[in-house]
Amino acid sequence: MHPYVHALANPDKPATIMAGSGEIITYGQLDRRSNQGAQFFRAMGLKRGDCIALYLDNHPRYFEICWAAQRAGLYYTCISSSLTAGEVEYIVRDCNARLFITSPARQTEADKLAEKISDLKLYSVDRAWGPYAHYEAATAKMPETPIADEAPGLDMLYSSGTTGRPKGIKIELKDEPIDAVNSLVQLAVGLFGFSKDTIYLSPAPLYHAAPLRWCMTVHRLGGTVIVMEKFDPENALRLIEKYKVNASQWVPTHFVRMLKLPEEARAKYDVSSLKCAVHAAAPCPTQVKEQMIAWWGPVLQEYYAGSEGNGFCYISSAEWLNKRGSVGTAKLGELKICDENGDEVATGVDGTVYFANGNPFVYHNDPEKTAQSTNKHGWTTLGDVGHVDADGYLFLTDRKAFMIISGGVNIYPQELENLLVTHPKVADAAVVGAPDDEMGEKVVAVVQPMSWADAGEALRQELMDFARANISHIKAPRQIDFREELPRHQTGKLYKRLLRDAYWGKTSTIV
Repeated sequence: MHPYVHALANPDKPATIMAGSGEIITYGQLDRRSNQGAQFFRAMGLKRGDCIALYLDNHPRYFEICWAAQRAGLYYTCISSSLTAGEVEYIVRDCNARLFITSPARQTEADKLAEKISDLKLYSVDRAWGPYAHYEAATAKMPETPIADEAPGLDMLYSSGTTGRPKGIKIELKDEPIDAVNSLVQLAVGLFGFSKDTIYLSPAPLYHAAPLRWCMTVHRLGGTVIVMEKFDPENALRLIEKYKVNASQWVPTHFVRMLKLPEEARAKYDVSSLKCAVHAAAPCPTQVKEQMIAWWGPVLQEYYAGSEGNGFCYISSAEWLNKRGSVGTAKLGELKICDENGDEVATGVDGTVYFANGNPFVYHNDPEKTAQSTNKHGWTTLGDVGHVDADGYLFLTDRKAFMIISGGVNIYPQELENLLVTHPKVADAAVVGAPDDEMGEKVVAVVQPMSWADAGEALRQELMDFARANISHIKAPRQIDFREELPRHQTGKLYKRLLRDAYWGKTSTIV
């Protein structure tokens, strides 16, 4: 299954509709433009296994570029549009990108980045500026027919590494046709009921794994994707009614924000067309999920998985009402709960969650992290802790070691910690997640000042400004507190749980 099949059968059918502008990209246009993109990549000397990088907001050309890379056998690395130039440069270099595509909306950071990656082929959608050539103008010169050596490419997305730097998740390219059925298509059809009649609302940034992959899966099946340029809770409800959306994908923060709308706003829109509302990426509070099921009906479908693609658990609304708090049973891979030695524990006992017989993966340029994710049996883990009950349902009881999940976005503390300790007035720093009603968790920096006399509002604001000037805002602290000394062992190990506990209802001295 592939968009080109639907372009042949139904070329005028909308493949993508941009929610804000209303721009429609038909399957015929998607097919022609992705062919031109693949021809362009070959003309630029890119061959199978090479990589391109995208630094874009949700843009009408997003899928055309990704499908062009997929048809050309390339890896396509989609980079968060909230990252700074330095953070983008690291990913671009680490993934060995040969061509970089951005947009005028990212011009401030892209201008800073241009000199750092001037050896790459630099392009921008919408228009050219400075060193960035016009992508659409370049591809418009190319043939609209498929390249002679079509081969399936894949996304190569970035998670965090052991040093706090992001690490690319790389899956080996397969020798198969570009329209070969993959596991996501099978899950989408078998679990979620996706088909050519699916009208799918995507409210999240396309650089995230779930929105990118599920939207492209809808394209494989011949459905229509409605892309929100930016999430707004009431607008999401309006779009469901307007387009009679029957499938969608969310994170719990979206639910929280919709539930906080005035009752008259919530009741204003008809959402009865929804048959499937998928959610993942972060734990959903039980009360929030109960309210959503009461509002939308038993259409919520939850899954637990990672960008690594090594396993997949799923639970329907009906199941969840009988197994509140569970993330389901394994549909891809086999669940194994293990102790520190990698041996299985008894039913109901907490341990590290592993998947056996799942898809293999590696962390690009990080063999140490790849090895750490695999135990002696060859089973792989995302680093989460949980237990399985007698019926095979997984319950997560902890997260990856101190990872912060804010609004469905994974935030890794060490990068901010490493930045803060470079400030001349900071002796030590730790970053933890604290509870937040809307976002699930918020980023809190606990700082040990060089001089305790400096602890106060002036230093707090100085450090806030320092962080925001050097790291993307989504990773910057929303709160800064002070301690005279952080709880470190003589070996240098930081007992971060002692700090985290202070924000989750346990005692500790925080200023």
